[in-house]
Amino acid sequence: MKRFHFILFFIILTATSIQTGAQTCKPSGGIRGRKPPPGHATKRMTRIAVSKGGDGGGPSECDNQYHSDETPVVALSTGWYKGGDRCHKYITINGNGRSVKAMVVDECDSTMGCDADHDYQPPCPNNIVDASKAVWKALGVSQDNWGDLDITWSE
Repeated sequence: MKRFHFILFFIILTATSIQTGAQTCKPSGGIRGRKPPPGHATKRMTRIAVSKGGDGGGPSECDNQYHSDETPVVALSTGWYKGGDRCHKYITINGNGRSVKAMVVDECDSTMGCDADHDYQPPCPNNIVDASKAVWKALGVSQDNWGDLDITWSE
């Protein structure tokens, strides 16, 4: 009888884990952040791999190409990406007491996700600048702190 209860418990735990995981990856379908906050302030700069085989999914939205991680490039949240209007334009990112210019090459989709086109990632928050390794290096952030950084940016 104990074995039966253990197996039942395991099945319930597994089913709950699968259901919980599925709930964390729901696209909203609505675009938030159409107007960037004043000063283009953002709460987070995150790390993206823009080279082929990286965690950025497919090629960049702007030119359908992959980009070297040694080049300062970024992906902007849907609202800031502005339907591609910022493609190949440079933004200045300020953080960690330094600044760097980086080219916009991609969108970090704030409305869709959880599918192959988005590398099975959930939608991005509406205040994200995903930056290549070169941006993190230029801002002088130690590699063990890459991932989240409070920044501001401007065109």
